[in-house]
Amino acid sequence: MPVFLKDLQESYDVIIIGSGLGGLTTANRLAYCGHKVLLLEHHHRLGGLATWFKRRGHIFDISLHGFPYGMVKTCKKYWNKEIMQSIVQLPNIVFNNPQFNLKTTFNKEDFTHLLQTRFGVEASTIKKFFDTVTSMNFYDDQSMTTRELFEEFFPCRSDIHRLLMEPITYANGSTLDDPAITYGIVFSNFMNKGVYTFSGGTDKLIGMMEKELEKNGVTICTKAKVNKILIEKGKVCGVSVDGTTIKATAVVSNSGITNTIFNLTESHHYSDEFLTKAKAVRVNNSSCQVYMGIKKGETIEDVGDLLFTSTADEFDSEELLDLHTKSKTFSIYYPKTRPGHDRYTIVASMNSRYSDWAELTKEQYLAEKESLIDRSIKDLEKYIPGVTEKIDWVEAATPKTFNTYTLHTRGTSFGTKFEGLDVSRSIHKQVGGLFHVGSVGIIMSGWLGAINYGVIVSNDVDSYLRA
Repeated sequence: MPVFLKDLQESYDVIIIGSGLGGLTTANRLAYCGHKVLLLEHHHRLGGLATWFKRRGHIFDISLHGFPYGMVKTCKKYWNKEIMQSIVQLPNIVFNNPQFNLKTTFNKEDFTHLLQTRFGVEASTIKKFFDTVTSMNFYDDQSMTTRELFEEFFPCRSDIHRLLMEPITYANGSTLDDPAITYGIVFSNFMNKGVYTFSGGTDKLIGMMEKELEKNGVTICTKAKVNKILIEKGKVCGVSVDGTTIKATAVVSNSGITNTIFNLTESHHYSDEFLTKAKAVRVNNSSCQVYMGIKKGETIEDVGDLLFTSTADEFDSEELLDLHTKSKTFSIYYPKTRPGHDRYTIVASMNSRYSDWAELTKEQYLAEKESLIDRSIKDLEKYIPGVTEKIDWVEAATPKTFNTYTLHTRGTSFGTKFEGLDVSRSIHKQVGGLFHVGSVGIIMSGWLGAINYGVIVSNDVDSYLRA
């Protein structure tokens, strides 16, 4: 049952701002621990980037979704068994580019086999590489870049660099010049047992999570945009929502860390040293999506679950961000992916820069969106001939779209670069009772990272409230 702003109580133990997976998990864990929790979401639907929309009988997941096997254990432990049982593997991951064309299950065994048989790498080198990346942790040396890591094990092998890097760039926006640990930790998680998704789509997932939240006593209020986090004498005391003040002992912001510091709070609450660090945090890139729905009654051949496609000669982080990039990923949703829906949908995903889209005139913006759609359908025809005639709905989302619906700074799909992690983890030391959860640094890698960070932050908040 929806709760409206006028029906809320005057105060809560903790208020969660935003309902991305990090915010939802923090709310759920704190309510489970017995705290009175209010979850405020400015949009009419929960989930942040883990959400969906409907068009002409189609259900579209907002963005490309794939996560490591670790999601199974995390959902079972911190959500419920029903959610855990809906996680399934995406077994057919396709790579198609000028350097190689292959299909893989994207796990360690298959990757080892491919590196040996298709790329001619010695078994000892492969083992040493995997041992190196799986041993990486947050506290390792940050000076080595991913580019240097690759050159150490696979010198002058841009084809191998592409195989290892391209999926991770789509997963968290990282580049070859980011710290190697931001690559190694994410890659080794994915390489554990392959790539997984949620059977039934995000509408089913968020629906199940909402039921669990309500069962644990979380008060959920949508269409409630927080304008300000209220602070008195160095501690949070509540939030302001559309002119209404709601009191709280603790506040957890699931808004971006830069938005939390520079828009939701005032700078005089922080030390000069902290503000210097916060101003140096780099926001990660955004993305574009093209959503394509197949006519009812039409079918398409199973050509793979995730298709990493490109006509660029070599992998290049900058090329992937170009307004007219030659690289994209197709995420194909068959009826098996959404049981009960005898429909097919396809989402084309491309990394992109907010500035490239924000600086266009209205006419240029609309023209570029149409061009984006046309290029995506044309590229899809290479894998599903005749698909153009089977499409009955198509539309595109840009970084400006994500900025509008998620309020993420510059529409970022992946939060911040690595330096954002320290700022996020230490904000409560600046303002008592103020915590942040979201995509930062290594924890920027999608669904699993968001949920796990929610667990970490909920433990911090629980300790604060009990103290």
